[in-house]
Amino acid sequence: MNSQSIACLAQHFLIAMPQMDDDYFAQSLIYLIQHDTQGSMGLVVNRPANFQLADVLQQLKPELASTSLAERTRVYIGGPVEQERGLILHKKGTSFAHTLDIGTLCLTSSQDILHNIAKGEGPADCLIVLGYAGWSAQQLEDEIAANLWLVSKADTDIIFHVPAEQRRDLAAKAIGIDLTLLSPEVGRA
Repeated sequence: MNSQSIACLAQHFLIAMPQMDDDYFAQSLIYLIQHDTQGSMGLVVNRPANFQLADVLQQLKPELASTSLAERTRVYIGGPVEQERGLILHKKGTSFAHTLDIGTLCLTSSQDILHNIAKGEGPADCLIVLGYAGWSAQQLEDEIAANLWLVSKADTDIIFHVPAEQRRDLAAKAIGIDLTLLSPEVGRA
């Protein structure tokens, strides 16, 4: 399979197949931000970290760390690359210091959005992640050809309004697949 055989997959989900045995990507749901001949970038949207925005703000702006929104806003692990880098995936609306329009959604990498979220002035629908997933040129296409990923159009409601532990299964069901019925064993017919 070559890169011309798969259309641009930006704004699509990658749904990890049961046979995905990579420690990091097993059971993951990824929102693809970029996909072109240079490579791909995405965010794992179903892997909550064991801390909240308040914990991040304690390091950046301690006076905002104790707001009720900061204490209950979950942070996610977006991927194994640059895990110290914070990114916020959110619906369009307000722009911040470093906001990139990525189609249906925006991606912001500046601290001002975190401050606004903590004060209740940020986007209502957002996902705060640390790190991202990245693939070199042709790597993702090879993984798709090896049946490690299902691909579906992304649904922002799944990202922002479905509990993290249900997102992968719901994304698969949206394309008619029940992951519990698939075997982790790979074979050839």
